[in-house]
Amino acid sequence: MAFRFGRAPLLRGVLVGGAAYSMGKRGAMNRQQEQEQNAQIAELQRQSAQQQPVQQPATSPATDDPTMAKLTQLGQMRQQGLLTDAEFTAAKAKLLGI
Repeated sequence: MAFRFGRAPLLRGVLVGGAAYSMGKRGAMNRQQEQEQNAQIAELQRQSAQQQPVQQPATSPATDDPTMAKLTQLGQMRQQGLLTDAEFTAAKAKLLGI
C-alpha cells in the first residue's frame, strides 16, 4: 500500500506542472497575439492619418452676406487693377447706400 500512496503525489505534481505549463504557454500566445494586433492597429492609424482629406475651409460669414460678398469682389477687382481707387470708392458707396 505504501507504493500506491507514493505515486499519488507524483501524479499530482505532473498534473499541476502540466496545467501550469499549459497556462503559461497560452498566456504567452495571447500576449503575442495582442502585440500583433496592436502593431496592426498602429499601422492602420498611421495610414489613416496620411490619407485624411484636406479639410475645406468653412465659408466665412463675409461671403454669406450678399453685400459683403459684393464688397469682397470689388476689393479683389481693385487688387487686380481692374478698378481704380476712385472707382472702388464710388462702387462701395453705391453698394452701401452712402
